[in-house]
Amino acid sequence: MQQSLGLVSLVVRDYEEALDFYVGKLGFELVEDTPIPSQEKRWVVVRPHGHAGACLLLARASSESQLAAVGQQTGGRVFLFLYTDDFWRDYERYKTVGVEFTRNPEEQAQGTVAVFKDLYGNLWDLLQPSSKNKSWPHK
Repeated sequence: MQQSLGLVSLVVRDYEEALDFYVGKLGFELVEDTPIPSQEKRWVVVRPHGHAGACLLLARASSESQLAAVGQQTGGRVFLFLYTDDFWRDYERYKTVGVEFTRNPEEQAQGTVAVFKDLYGNLWDLLQPSSKNKSWPHK
């Protein structure tokens, strides 16, 4: 059996502001942006540059309860983990474009890591995995 995690749905307020952040600031690639007229929404998929894992489906909130969940999908815990092959390159670039880091870089068992917020307040780890990190696919 072969399976993989293909998409993670991220509830957003607005497609364009989300694209500005994920594509414009983080440098993600736009994979697909297809209108779904019958549902008055779009199928918007982005992925990190040099993609090696799941993509993000940017899902515009379509109800009050979904709108209330924007930025709080995990109750304030780190939600997503952005792996990189060069932590300091990406950390410095993100700081330059105004990405807000909430925890300074540090060496941990799983690798070099710092926590940043996306435009909605979701917390992300920027992580360059160590050789001990078994979830890093590029060993």
